[in-house]
Amino acid sequence: MRDPSSEDKGKPYRLVKYFTFSSLVVIFIGALILSVLFTHGFRTVYRNKSEDYARLLIENLNHQVFYQFNIPVAWRFEKIQLRNKEQFELMDNVVRNTLHSFNVDMVNIYNMSNVISYSFDTSLVGRENAGGTGYQQAVEGLFSSKLVQRGSFFEILIGAPKEVKMVTFAPLRAESPTLIFLKGKGFVFSPLRMQQPENEHPGPILGVFEIVQNLSDDYKTIFRFQKMVVIACTTVMGLLFLVLRFVVKRGEGILESRAQERLRLKEQLSRAARLSALGELTAGISHEIRNPLGIIRSSAELLKKKMAKFDPANQIPNIIVEEANRLNAIITDFLNYAKPNPPNLTSIRIESVIEKNISFLSAQLKDKQIHIQRQYADQLPEILADSSMLYQAFLNILINAMQAMTEGGTIDVSVETVNNTGVQIAIRDEGQGIPESAMENIWDPFFTTKDTGTGLGLGIVKNIIESHGGDIIIENRPVKGAQVTITLPLKQGES
Repeated sequence: MRDPSSEDKGKPYRLVKYFTFSSLVVIFIGALILSVLFTHGFRTVYRNKSEDYARLLIENLNHQVFYQFNIPVAWRFEKIQLRNKEQFELMDNVVRNTLHSFNVDMVNIYNMSNVISYSFDTSLVGRENAGGTGYQQAVEGLFSSKLVQRGSFFEILIGAPKEVKMVTFAPLRAESPTLIFLKGKGFVFSPLRMQQPENEHPGPILGVFEIVQNLSDDYKTIFRFQKMVVIACTTVMGLLFLVLRFVVKRGEGILESRAQERLRLKEQLSRAARLSALGELTAGISHEIRNPLGIIRSSAELLKKKMAKFDPANQIPNIIVEEANRLNAIITDFLNYAKPNPPNLTSIRIESVIEKNISFLSAQLKDKQIHIQRQYADQLPEILADSSMLYQAFLNILINAMQAMTEGGTIDVSVETVNNTGVQIAIRDEGQGIPESAMENIWDPFFTTKDTGTGLGLGIVKNIIESHGGDIIIENRPVKGAQVTITLPLKQGES
C-alpha cells in the first residue's frame, strides 16, 4: 500500500515545481510579446516618419527639378531630351545637389511611357516597364511607399533583416506658373494656376519619381533597442518571478510543516488510542492473571522444597517458578508500556546511571566477549530525571546491543553536552544493524525481529525518554552495527 503521508508531502513540492516552470514560460513569452508589440509600434511610427520624410524630399526635388531643369532646358533647348548629354548632366547636377545632405541610395525618374529617363545608376537609363504598381499609382497622382527587406525568414520575423530599403513613388508635377501653350519655338507661361482639387500639388504630371532610402542602419538600431527591451523585461519579470517563487516556497514550507504536524498529531492520536485500549485490556486482565500466577509460583516454590527431600534431581518445580517469573515480567512490560508512570525527577548524573547498567551486565558482557568503551565529556552537568526509569531504558538498549553482537566486539558509550541545554548519549554496537524494511516499525508495540521477546522494549524506552522531554533516534552506522542517540534536557541541572 502507498504511504498517504509521503503523497501529501509531495503535493506542495509538485505545486512549487509546476508554478516555477509555468511562471518561467509565461514570463518569457510575455517579455517577447511585449517587446514585439513595443518595437512593432516603434517601427510603424518610424516608417510613417520615413514616408513623411520621403514626401518632403520629393516635394523639394520636384520644385528644384522643375525650376532649375525643366524651365531652363525647355527655354534653351525647346525640348527636354535626357539622352542629350548636357541635359542629363544638368539633371544629375540638380538632383545630386538637392539630395546631397540626405540619406538617399537611389533616384529614378520615369517619363510618361514608363521608361527610366534618369537614374543614379546610368545602366538603368532606358529600361522600360520597370516601375510596377508604384509607377501606375504615381501616374494617377498617388503617393506610395513600400519596404523591401532582404534576409532569411527568421531574420525578417524577428525584425533583424540584413538590408531594409524604402521605395517611394510620387508624381513629378509642373508647378505654377503653369505651362499652358506654345508660341513659335518657345514655351509661354501664364501667371494663372490650373484648378486642382484641394490638398493636391497643382500642375499636370510630367513624370514619376522613384526614391530609394536605405533604412538598414536604423532598423539595426531598432533591433538593438528591441533586444534591450527583451533583456529589461526579462530581468524585471525574472526578479518578480524570484520574489513569487520565494513566497510560494515559503508557503510550500508552511504547508509541508503543517502537513507533517497534522500527520504527527494523527499518529500520536492513533498511538494514544491503541495505548489506551491496550492499557484498559492490560489493567483488566493483569489482576486476573497475577493472582493465580502468584499462587502457581508460591505453590511451585513450596513443591520445590518438599521435592528436595524426596527427589532432589527433579527440575519441574524450578521450571514452573522460572516460567512464572517470565510471565510476570511480560505482564510488567505490558503495564509499563500501556500505562507508564510519571518520572520522579531528581538531580542525577547520567554517567552514574550508565555505570550501574554496565556493572549489572558485567557477567553477561564477559561471557559474550563484549567490551564497553566509555567516552564521557569533562564536567558533565547533572540533569533532572528519574534514575530508575533511565536505568531501565539504558538497560534495554544495552541488552539489545549485546543480543545483536553474537560474535562479541565493542560497544561504544559516549556522553556529551549539547549547546549547554542538554546531554546527548550515544550507544553504538558492532552487530548486523537493523534491516531497512524494519526501520519504520521499530517503535510499534509487539514488533520484533528476534525469535523471542514481546516487542515492547523499544516502545518502553521511547516512552521513558519522551516522558523526560527528550528525543531518541535509532539508525544504522555507515560500516556496521546500529547507533542509538538519546538527547535529554538539563532542566534544573547544575554543574
